[in-house]
Amino acid sequence: MTNMNNDGNLLPGQAQLSAATPAQFRIVLVSFLAAAIGLVAGLIAFALYKLIGLFTNLFFFHRWSTDFTSVRFHTLGPWVILVPVIGGLIVGVMAKYGSSKIKGHGIPEAMEAVLTNRSRIEPKVAILKPISAAIAIGTGGPFGAEGPIIQTGGAIGSLVGQVLHTTAVERKVLLACGAAAGMSATFNTPIAGVILAIELLLFEFKSRSFIPLVIASTLATAVHMQLLGAGPMFQVGVVDFGIPRALPFYLLLGPLCGLAAVGLSKTLYWVEDLFEKLPFDELWWPATGALALGIIGFFVPRVFGVGYDTIGDILNGHLVWKLLLVIMIAKFAALVISLSSGTSGGLLAPTFMWSAAMGGLFAMVGNYAFPSAHLSPGAFAVVAMGAVFGAASRATFSFIIFAFEITRDYNSVLPLMLVAVIADGIAMLFMPNSSIMTEKLARRGLRVHQDYEADALTQATVGETMEKEPPMLPADTKVGALAERIARHDPTVARHEAMLILDDAGKLAGIITRGDILRALDKDTSGAMTVQEAGKTHLVVTYPDELVSEAAAKLLRFDIGRLPVVERSDERKIVGYLGRSAILAARLVRFHAEHVLEPGWLPRRRQPSR
Repeated sequence: MTNMNNDGNLLPGQAQLSAATPAQFRIVLVSFLAAAIGLVAGLIAFALYKLIGLFTNLFFFHRWSTDFTSVRFHTLGPWVILVPVIGGLIVGVMAKYGSSKIKGHGIPEAMEAVLTNRSRIEPKVAILKPISAAIAIGTGGPFGAEGPIIQTGGAIGSLVGQVLHTTAVERKVLLACGAAAGMSATFNTPIAGVILAIELLLFEFKSRSFIPLVIASTLATAVHMQLLGAGPMFQVGVVDFGIPRALPFYLLLGPLCGLAAVGLSKTLYWVEDLFEKLPFDELWWPATGALALGIIGFFVPRVFGVGYDTIGDILNGHLVWKLLLVIMIAKFAALVISLSSGTSGGLLAPTFMWSAAMGGLFAMVGNYAFPSAHLSPGAFAVVAMGAVFGAASRATFSFIIFAFEITRDYNSVLPLMLVAVIADGIAMLFMPNSSIMTEKLARRGLRVHQDYEADALTQATVGETMEKEPPMLPADTKVGALAERIARHDPTVARHEAMLILDDAGKLAGIITRGDILRALDKDTSGAMTVQEAGKTHLVVTYPDELVSEAAAKLLRFDIGRLPVVERSDERKIVGYLGRSAILAARLVRFHAEHVLEPGWLPRRRQPSR
């Protein structure tokens, strides 16, 4: 049947639908754009890496060089305390007069753009975020480059989606492509980059997003390999994960990692609340946090900067237990104080450092208590590194894959999976509705749903949920008589907002709604007009084998509230009626499947009588 109204005009939205570009062509277009974004993000990651190296050399070694040098080799003495303060002052000014979006570690800001601003990020964020991060890290900030690169890559993707004519969903995909490319280009972990974007930004797993994500991530990684080498950012030697003999110790490590993840999130936002209570302008907060960082760094220089060399030392078991303990405590404190102050920098690398130190220390304690255990500190460091951040961010799968890509050792998979999911369960127990990524958004009144499940409307057909005995009227029924039946609460018509109209042959001839009845009575108070004359005769229909989601889309596109269900072979043969209540019934089936207990083979325990 034609999709037209009684005047012969196209129904609302039909012109746009007829001219719409095929979905397959749009995927191809977005994929080409994703390829360009991946290349650009790879170059930006390289540029930021070099910029951090430049600022580090200028501030700590007073030389012009972009080589990545560890700050722990500085010779500034007590003056080193002032270097982070300088960086904090600069970042404070940039956040105050440039954009407040540069504050933080970047991923929550990208999530907020997706959820509240239709994936639109301001152009200045793409410029100010990497510069502010390079200044903060280059002056000793205990951060990683990955968060700023993820946000910057996301901003580039968003800008491409704003320059071109795209839908909000396509713009979201492009933003996620930039973020995934940034992650991949930083750590040389393309698979983890893709999964991270899916878990934290897209909240979907569809071909329209997965294909562009893989393309962007692959090309960004290729740029990394060409400019920075084929290996990961920190090298891990051969590690003995001790499977299966070490499994009992991994079972103990899981809850510890979960509690550590909860502690990181709770402490971070507690300290952030303390900064909110300071009696001076927030412009000075980053410098205040940087002063505390400088004092900590004076005693423990390894907390300064990204610390990839220290992470490598931990993962390869090169550090003694006393130094691991100091690094774990000092890096945790430096990270929490600095990031809570509102400066700019990534959360991943510093969390990797202190959690890896915790894992290595755990193995050393285990070896002391059980000398025959022969636990590898490097193995437990790798596992703890992935499990803590996975549980804290509620992106467990991403960081299982991330740690695996870092080690390139298949033997790491079993302990990673076991410890990570136990840690995630502990984190869910203590933080059921938020994570370190979403707590900031939750405080702004935005609740983020991070669970993945198939839409119930895509798993049910119209034939399964439709009303099989639809309300039907002969075409010659008078409007006045129908109005009287409704007023008498005639059950055959009173409970429906619309009724189908049949011709003399019993075939579909139209549909009449309550609104049509009122308009007809306004025109003809006698009610002599027939329902055929008062109703709509050119209809939008659905079919029993269509998915409920497809039928619901028709209701939205054409701004209508119900659909006649007809045979495909004969669009005038009525088989049912689909209203809003029938669409909700599809979700009711899912609800029952999740919450209603069904009888099992075992007898149920009888409730004691009262």
